[in-house]
Amino acid sequence: KDVEFIQSSYFNKKEDTRFSSSVGKFVGFTEQGVKYAANWNKDASYLSAMRAWKEVYCLNHVQSDYNNIL
Repeated sequence: KDVEFIQSSYFNKKEDTRFSSSVGKFVGFTEQGVKYAANWNKDASYLSAMRAWKEVYCLNHVQSDYNNIL
């Protein structure tokens, strides 16, 4: 529950788009980023693949990463 997957895209040192597993969709922060986010959010297969990354990557690695930090 406390794990969140975030993928951000940057252009010219500014955050353009972000996918957050807690939001469950892409959000755009620039004019172009809003357009990208709208297109990616329309693609159901891409959106479900991004949502799956939390389980595929984060939840499978969080315990080992936590143990390595300690």
